[in-house]
Amino acid sequence: MSDLLVTERLLLSEGLNFICGVDEAGRGPLAGPVCAGACIPDLSNIIAGVNDSKKLTEKKRELLYNQLKDACLSYKTVFVDADVIDDINILNATKLAMKEAILSMFPLPDMVLIDAVKLDIPYKSQSIIHGDAVSYCIAAASIFAKVERDRLMMEYAEKYPEYGFESHKGYGSKHHIEMLKKYGPCPIHRKSFIKNFFE
Repeated sequence: MSDLLVTERLLLSEGLNFICGVDEAGRGPLAGPVCAGACIPDLSNIIAGVNDSKKLTEKKRELLYNQLKDACLSYKTVFVDADVIDDINILNATKLAMKEAILSMFPLPDMVLIDAVKLDIPYKSQSIIHGDAVSYCIAAASIFAKVERDRLMMEYAEKYPEYGFESHKGYGSKHHIEMLKKYGPCPIHRKSFIKNFFE
């Protein structure tokens, strides 16, 4: 855990108290929205076990999600759906979701730490490559984004049961691609991501 707090400790020593982490979930899937998470953790109440959401089991993510909800000064998740992704591309859709999540923060951030992406926002910010693996605030944001996107994909699994969204969450698994070719796309598929399967 101490490794994840190197950046945060430095910023705290500079008098920057409200440090917002930002990350996304769902840039790569063939279906469903991209989700951005932003949060300002209470850095006097560190939750043990917080890490890059991809390194955690689903059960562990859910547990940490609930603990973080209680230990954050502010958090927000924003979804941008497949139609917008097709319209403005996945990078711009990710930036849109991240920016909207950041701008909903209160208290206002003294510093925003962003996983990889550079954003035009009215706050001091720092983009960190693989930030979810080296920053506590970004890792916390990654858990919010991943858990809430997975929960939404479980709801879509009930609405469109033929695709198996409950198991792959929209990513391009072998089964998902087979079902996509068999049934064709549903309304949450990203047309720009699946066009090669129908050429």
